[in-house]
Amino acid sequence: MNIRKDDIVEVITGDDASTPKRRTTARVLRVLTDKNKVVVEGVNRVYRHLKPSRQNAQGGRLSKEMPIAVSNVLLYCPTCQRGVRIGKRYAGDGSKERFCKKCGNGLGVLSKARTAYVKS
Repeated sequence: MNIRKDDIVEVITGDDASTPKRRTTARVLRVLTDKNKVVVEGVNRVYRHLKPSRQNAQGGRLSKEMPIAVSNVLLYCPTCQRGVRIGKRYAGDGSKERFCKKCGNGLGVLSKARTAYVKS
């Protein structure tokens, strides 16, 4: 999975999808790899109605984010200023990184440097 926690993503489909004029970008709170879903801040919010109890003295409506499919988000490229497709490559120091397929800008390191992939 190409999306990690604390990445900035753009929602491309669903109720919270962006329009071409106004793009919705938000931070990833959690990644659920076994279900291929991500929890994005402020996206897909639902309300849980709670009765007053000893633990919850007041009760009321609790708002929280629910997971959305990882195929419904694109990683945000700060250079292109939009959600983009990404690829993986080895950097000059031998570390694996994600990169923007549109502009070629690096978007973060995925793994440590490996001596077999160091460019000399």
